[in-house]
Amino acid sequence: MSTPAVPQASPQTSTQASTQASRPGFLGHPAGFSTLFFTELWERFSYYGMRAILVLFLMGQVQTGGFGLDEKKAFAIYGLYTAGVYIASLPGGWIADRVLGAQRAVLWGGLLITAGHTILAFARDMPGFLLGLAVIVVGTGLLKPNIATLVGSVQHGSPARRDAAFTLFYMAINIGATIGPILVAWLAQQFGWHVGFGAAAVGMAAGLAWYIHRRALLGDAGLAAPGARPATLRRDAAIMWAMAVVIVVLAALLWSGALRVDAVTLQGGAIQAMAVAVILYFLWLLLLGGLSPAEKWRVIVLMVLVAASTLFWAGYEQAGSSLTLFAENFTDRHIGSYEFPAGWFQSAQAVFVLTCAPLLTLLWMRLDARGRQMSVITKFAFGLTGMGLGFLVMVGGALTLGGAGASPSWLILAYLMHVLGELFLSPVGMSATTQLVPRRFAGQGMGLWYASLAMGNLFASKLAGELGSEATSAQWSAYFLRMTGYAAVAALLLLALLPLLRKHAVPESAAREDGARS
Repeated sequence: MSTPAVPQASPQTSTQASTQASRPGFLGHPAGFSTLFFTELWERFSYYGMRAILVLFLMGQVQTGGFGLDEKKAFAIYGLYTAGVYIASLPGGWIADRVLGAQRAVLWGGLLITAGHTILAFARDMPGFLLGLAVIVVGTGLLKPNIATLVGSVQHGSPARRDAAFTLFYMAINIGATIGPILVAWLAQQFGWHVGFGAAAVGMAAGLAWYIHRRALLGDAGLAAPGARPATLRRDAAIMWAMAVVIVVLAALLWSGALRVDAVTLQGGAIQAMAVAVILYFLWLLLLGGLSPAEKWRVIVLMVLVAASTLFWAGYEQAGSSLTLFAENFTDRHIGSYEFPAGWFQSAQAVFVLTCAPLLTLLWMRLDARGRQMSVITKFAFGLTGMGLGFLVMVGGALTLGGAGASPSWLILAYLMHVLGELFLSPVGMSATTQLVPRRFAGQGMGLWYASLAMGNLFASKLAGELGSEATSAQWSAYFLRMTGYAAVAALLLLALLPLLRKHAVPESAAREDGARS
């Protein structure tokens, strides 16, 4: 196959495209932002909709179409999948940076995600089902880091305005995350598991169609690969195609059943391997990345944020594992005579984001107008505090377990606390990552952010595997109390590091402006 060329736009075309992409036209932001907003909405519909039924399907009785797995193995598969969709962001970001550019990476990612969900809708055995999950992982690795990079690329203005844009983008995520679990879980309950998986495929197909139709509004943002060099383009393209060949071979082995692995063992190995890989990457970036002293300090701040993010998601992402198990087996889900699906609880987080995110957006803008911006490290400490308070609420819920099950209000209040923490940490973390990492490593920087989500998901599934459907009230309460302690210690450590790192948590663009003024 021919080597992909780096797109080159004429000066006139580039200027026109840039003007088109940056023209205010959607919620006070550039017109191209609408392309990304709705593409992400439908991608998250498919992701969270499928996630709402994944563990319950894996543990479901064979007679009802499930696979009948025990909790530990089901959580391990769930954790490997949810971690995989984020760790794949590292090669996905590299491919966009060096070969494809962000726009084409998002396009190919959407195509693969649609294909993966379609496979799930028709798969009737474990090898076929795992193949569908693997295809979604690869597609998400191409789409997730690069669509967020595009959000940063079409934005102009102060850091607070960028934070506001990313918070709105986060609302798009949660509109999809609200609708997805409700519709997919209901369809699975009424018509069977695979109808639910099919609905996720339709959702991603809708997002892909929107992206293709509205892609021109992005202009030249993300059209060229920012790290592409004529001297290395052929080599980089060869590496990309080699990755593709390896993936195809592994997929064939998975499909045929020739490749068999124990999910629990793989889970433990993946945790160790990912932690080592992220540490080595940061060391390479600091020692061999050609960074200036100021850039190195900003990367060190990013390291701290990635570690804090990992701990946060290790608690938050138990929504699909331990908290779903608690909802299914230990919570009263009746509305009159109707017992609603346990997956509906996962929409609670998204609903709270939609209602609370505008308030946080106003807070950031008002603080910026008064010159009293809160440090990103302080925001992360608040985020971890919210996560810990959510599990503290669940301690009370576990202690009230009785014959009729716990009240749904315990889970709902816990999700509210988690969401308040999420809004302090996640959209701000995405925005900070795009600004702290040097521009030539933009895609890989977002890959590091999503790697923190990957490690958090793995830790979440590992921790949740300690519990089973036969756990007692005392065991549940002790587990939730331990999660509260983890969050409290992490938040205090961040506050202790604040005096050292505060002056270095400065966006690259702001640092350049300060240098120009001096």
